Formats: sequence, structure tokens, C-alpha cells
Amino acid sequence: MYVALKPTVNDPEGLAIANALGSLGFGTVQGVRSGKYFQVRLVAEDAKAAAEQVDQMCSRLLANPVIETYEFELEKAR
Repeated sequence: MYVALKPTVNDPEGLAIANALGSLGFGTVQGVRSGKYFQVRLVAEDAKAAAEQVDQMCSRLLANPVIETYEFELEKAR
């Protein structure tokens, strides 16, 4: 699961990282947006049920829908 601030929301952490990268000589960096990454293992009946569970996790807890967006990828257990 990837959670990030919406493009219209200021990202102070991303700005600080961009400034630090510039100070380190990475002058080609034009901007940075920070975010969060979550890796969750779960058991579900099928891919659709898993996607529904993960969507609920994101919308109810892991992401603030007012200021953040989220996306996720499902991988079958190995």
C-alpha cells in the first residue's frame, strides 16, 4: 500500500528532502513528494475479497482521505 499527500497539499518533509538533496549537489532534483509504504499479509477467499479488505484498511485507517491518496498492489503468497 502506498499512501501520499494529495498534490494540492503542502509536503514539508518532501521540501526538506529536496533542499537537502540540492545541498548535497543533486541540483537536478526539481521536487520531492514523501509518502508511506505498508506491506500487509492477509488471508482472503480470492483476489476480489483481498482488494476489498485492503481498500477498507486504507480508507478507514491508513490514509486520511481529506489530504491523502492511496494505491495498492496485491501479490499472491509464495
